[in-house]
Amino acid sequence: MIDRQIWVGALFQPSSENRKRIVLSALENGFDTIVLEKKDAGMTSLGRFRTITLDGKDFREDGKGVGVLVEIRSKEDELRAKRLADKARTVVISAKDWKVIPLENLIVHFQGSSSKLMILARTAAEARLFFETMERGADGVLFVPEKVDELAKLRKLMEDTSPKLDLREGKIVSLRQLGLGDRVCIDTCSMLSIGEGMLIGNQSSCLFLIHSETLESEYAASRPFRVNAGPVHAYILMPDGSTRYLSELTGGDEALVVGAGGQTRKVVVGRTKVERRPLLLIEAEVEGERFSTIVQNAETIRVYSKGKVVSVSRLKVGDPILLKLERGGRHFGMHVKETIRER
Repeated sequence: MIDRQIWVGALFQPSSENRKRIVLSALENGFDTIVLEKKDAGMTSLGRFRTITLDGKDFREDGKGVGVLVEIRSKEDELRAKRLADKARTVVISAKDWKVIPLENLIVHFQGSSSKLMILARTAAEARLFFETMERGADGVLFVPEKVDELAKLRKLMEDTSPKLDLREGKIVSLRQLGLGDRVCIDTCSMLSIGEGMLIGNQSSCLFLIHSETLESEYAASRPFRVNAGPVHAYILMPDGSTRYLSELTGGDEALVVGAGGQTRKVVVGRTKVERRPLLLIEAEVEGERFSTIVQNAETIRVYSKGKVVSVSRLKVGDPILLKLERGGRHFGMHVKETIRER
């Protein structure tokens, strides 16, 4: 997954009131990195956010350089920008005419370098173009909105274009009641929908879609903000493509919500609850290999099977179950190309 950087620029506006409106709208739409002009340092009182200051052509954070702005009007300017690859932490490109300076040239040049390539965009439509060019796109945008309502459009764009995962079905080969264990409930700061859950598993190479508690049951009311995920040792897939142990999650972390169709979105964890509960082992076979996950043994815990949400209490051997299969292994949660077997 590629995690796009968004810097919102309260810049180049004729009045401080216009720049203030941009800061407030950025915060309302969930953007937490804002670039200010030096004279607007007092706007940090409008809310808590990561503050970057544009000082001439240099971007500074806490007095340290974090990037450089390059305005491109000619081929010579393009070459100057390319020379900054591996020298500047972030290179932000501003160009009025992309017909003169093809974006593809810069994306290819910066790919594989230690520098991040960001492009100054003024509309959500421009940002989409910069993210989709050459499939990979730019690493991020400095978004200096020509109208304040473009920030809401950009937020919707980011949600609509979140990476889509390739989910598939395995066949359940074993269901076994276990003893008591410590399981983790993840309570999010968002309302989840039917069909959404989180990817959890005993092996990082195969993660199962554990459904949210969006449905009521005979025994309990719905908790549409919650995923009763699994035991403390289990892996969870994170928004950046890494995995973490469920026991590591705390309030304020980000988590990845995944729909049955593979669509994804990021949510904020409000809290986690660890409680001692009876457990159930679910083993599934896919491509001739066995994988497993462990869940609380309760009627309110659900997975996705046969195109619908099914309680684990109703699962049978031979039923399909939705999961995400990966190849390679994990080292400290990051994907590595080596053979790692987890049982």
